[in-house]
Amino acid sequence: MPVPLTATTTMRASPLLLATALCLTLSACQPAATPTAAQLPPPAPRDADLLARGEYLVRTTGCNDCHTPGYAESGGTTDKAGWLVGSPMGFHGPWGTTYPSNLRLRMQQLTEAQWLEYSANLRTRPMMPDFAVRAMTEEDRRAIYRFVHSLGAAGQPAPEALPPGQTPPAPYLGLVLPTPPADASAAH
Repeated sequence: MPVPLTATTTMRASPLLLATALCLTLSACQPAATPTAAQLPPPAPRDADLLARGEYLVRTTGCNDCHTPGYAESGGTTDKAGWLVGSPMGFHGPWGTTYPSNLRLRMQQLTEAQWLEYSANLRTRPMMPDFAVRAMTEEDRRAIYRFVHSLGAAGQPAPEALPPGQTPPAPYLGLVLPTPPADASAAH
C-alpha cells in the first residue's frame, strides 16, 4: 500500500530517475534531423540572378537586333534605357509587313504567369523566330520576363502590321522570294 505524502514526509529522488528525466528533457531540446543534400529541392534563383540571366538572354539571343532601334547599327552599344521599345522598321514579304513590337509596353500588360503561357505557345508572323522562344526553358522565359518587366514601360506601340499587297512606308526591309521554277510543281 502506498505511503501517503504529508508535510513532514520528504521524497528522495533516486539518481537513476533523475538521470532518466534529464536525458528525456535534453533529447526534446535537440533540433530535428536535417535532410541530406540529396533530399533538398534545388535552390530557387534569386531575383538578381533572374534579372542577370534575362539581360544575358536578351543581349545574346537577338531580341535587341529587331526590337531596339539602332542596336545593330551601334554594334550593340545602345543604352539600356532604349532597349526593346519596338521599331518602325518593317519587314515586308508575302505575309504583308510586320513590325517588331514594343516588348517593354507588352510586358507591363502581362503577369508573369500570362507571359509564361503566351511565350510557351508563341506563334507570330515573320520575321520573329517564335520557334526559338518556344524552345526556351520556362526558367529562361521567366528570366526574360523579369528583366524586360524591370526596365519599365517606355516608348510607343509599334506600327500595326499591314496585309499582303500593301506597300509599307519607309523604312522597311523587303524580302523578295524567288519565283519557283515552272516545272517545280509538276515534280512534286
